[in-house]
Amino acid sequence: MVQTAGLLLGLGLTLVAVVLHFARGTGWQAGDDISRDVLERRAASVPETDFPEPYNRGVGGGAPAGAIAAGESEAEIEDSDSEDAGFDPDAIEEVEYYEIEFTKEGKTIEVASNETILEAGEDEDWDLPYSCRQGQCLSCAAHIDDGPAEEFVRHSNNDTLSEEEMDNGYCLTCVAYPTAEFTIETGEQP
Repeated sequence: MVQTAGLLLGLGLTLVAVVLHFARGTGWQAGDDISRDVLERRAASVPETDFPEPYNRGVGGGAPAGAIAAGESEAEIEDSDSEDAGFDPDAIEEVEYYEIEFTKEGKTIEVASNETILEAGEDEDWDLPYSCRQGQCLSCAAHIDDGPAEEFVRHSNNDTLSEEEMDNGYCLTCVAYPTAEFTIETGEQP
């Protein structure tokens, strides 16, 4: 009898506590969403530049990679000479294949003359470094062990490497198309 009375008393008190809790509420209210304000402040702190910076996208600033402001496209084309402008890989009529040895990956693969070194490595499911995919940063830089880069690859765009660095064998795998067989070490920056 004592156990039944104690059990009923405990259930009754619990029921009263639950009813009082939901009747009064907790008084807690969610704060205002400040995420938009934080993103706008971070974007305002990023300096404006005349060229797209891929890392600015992470803080809400910058322009899409490769963007050119309205009215500037003609002047940029006129100012650059054809050698600095690179080449159009889609214009390659006769595709050739070259054996490229990747030292860090420990494999030699065939790479087409209209395929970048980065794309060929990704086709093999290798995790090669890259960021902008437009030749504007050094994230994908690699070193060609066989000599000057100009003898083994053509860049469709190169806004980063100097002539000296290319003479020392460095290339940007995201925009480098093979023109001969060679050995390359990925993830190497000048």
